[in-house]
Amino acid sequence: MALKECTKKEEANSYELVVSVDGETFEKAIDAVYRKQVKKINVQGFRKGKAPRRIIERMYGAEVFYDDAMQDCYPDALYDAAKEADVKIVAVESLEAVEAGKDGFTFKAQVVVEPTMEIDNYKGIEIEKKSTEVTDEILEKEIERVRESKSRLVSVEDKAAENGDTAVIDFEGFVDGTAFEGGKAEGYNLALGSGNFIPGFEEQIVGHKAGEEFTITVKFPEDYQAEELKGKDAEFKINLIEVKTKELPEFDDEFVQDISEKETVDEYKEELKETVSKRLTEEADKDVDEQISNKLMELLEGEIPEAMYENQANDMVRDFEMRLRSQGMDMQTYMQYMGMDVNAVKAMYREDAEKRVKLRLALETIAKKENIEVTDADVEDEYSKMAEAYKMDVDKVKQAIPADSLSEDVKVQKALDLVKKSAVIK
Repeated sequence: MALKECTKKEEANSYELVVSVDGETFEKAIDAVYRKQVKKINVQGFRKGKAPRRIIERMYGAEVFYDDAMQDCYPDALYDAAKEADVKIVAVESLEAVEAGKDGFTFKAQVVVEPTMEIDNYKGIEIEKKSTEVTDEILEKEIERVRESKSRLVSVEDKAAENGDTAVIDFEGFVDGTAFEGGKAEGYNLALGSGNFIPGFEEQIVGHKAGEEFTITVKFPEDYQAEELKGKDAEFKINLIEVKTKELPEFDDEFVQDISEKETVDEYKEELKETVSKRLTEEADKDVDEQISNKLMELLEGEIPEAMYENQANDMVRDFEMRLRSQGMDMQTYMQYMGMDVNAVKAMYREDAEKRVKLRLALETIAKKENIEVTDADVEDEYSKMAEAYKMDVDKVKQAIPADSLSEDVKVQKALDLVKKSAVIK
């Protein structure tokens, strides 16, 4: 297989490749197609699947297996041609056979390639790092969060309902004086201030006491899921059965002993302080990485093909589908449940896909400018790390991830490490 011609088209990042496939390679592909298809071919005088290739070619023409054989040759031929032309193909727009015969075949491919990008000023990026100090205020908030998690609801009498309380209600809704489907419930526990009901519903329960019966009026949103209720005025009859409020436990030694292995409040605070400090440090480090990534994307210059964003979004959708399957759900069921189609699912990942593509291109461009090299030892070390992380045998990891692909990942990581090392973190 050889590249005969590589012509850049007027459109950015578009090329026409003229590629030839030698006779020996083409012959092997034709023979493989024959062996696959002969099982389905009936020829008089031969048992089904036993007709010699030359007989079939004599009956149907020497080119009978050409199209399928060419289809089998295209991927490797394009890969070799792209490597020879020193371009990375990101999309194939069209393939057209020019000529074919026993000596091989030639085809034209209209392709979109990875762009050549530019980036400068990536060293010495200034970053504002978040504080990791565990202040008294932060510690108190953490303690309150723990108390909240251990709170219980207690019924209160002769107390007006407030946001944060839970109202136990019977309700029935009416539009134009007629009760509508799904608008009635008994003994419903509604967390006031949660925003789970129609705007204005919860607010009108606030201020009422247990035992009161009253009517509230609301307006359904224009984008409400039930078509027949969109934008309609509604009236709800409410019976407020009970008001429950949160009761927080006292933060004392007894409470600390119940929720931890510590004996005193002071001991627990020290442990909590260490935990919060670790979390704040991790969050600050993650924010530094995000700031660096955003800056690199801003510095990147060049025209990025739409196909790269599409490919990345498609990969992310496939990953999502695999996660769904691991949880016992298929994509079709998920889309029906969520009222979405494939395009809507892909749109969920579009913004993140663009960021991933831009960041990858930025780091690849830096790696090229800095002449970053990846050794065999670097790749082996990465294989070992992945095997340990996934609890897999190294050989199985190698089977799943090609060395060339992993080498590129290591190279961009080295580029990122270089940028982070040179960053000015304040």
